[in-house]
Amino acid sequence: MKKTRKRYSADFKAKVALEAIRGDLTLAELATKHGIHHTMIAAWKRQAVEGMADTFCGASDDARAASEAEVEKLHAKIGQLVVERDFLAKASGR
Repeated sequence: MKKTRKRYSADFKAKVALEAIRGDLTLAELATKHGIHHTMIAAWKRQAVEGMADTFCGASDDARAASEAEVEKLHAKIGQLVVERDFLAKASGR
């Protein structure tokens, strides 16, 4: 019988990592409380702390600029398709 790996939601990981960052309980106590291995909690805590810097570094500005560029590209494509549709409608005699 093959056992599949348990997957945890991002919300659950964030909740456990926040508890670990607070430090009210040790990693071993948190592991017992949530039924997971303490090394997983340590890894989630490390990822949370490392990811905090991205929250404040303006990575969202880069994402917003990329999104705006994508919107411009899509608007150009829509315009091209409208012109082609109109041309084909005239060519077919409508």
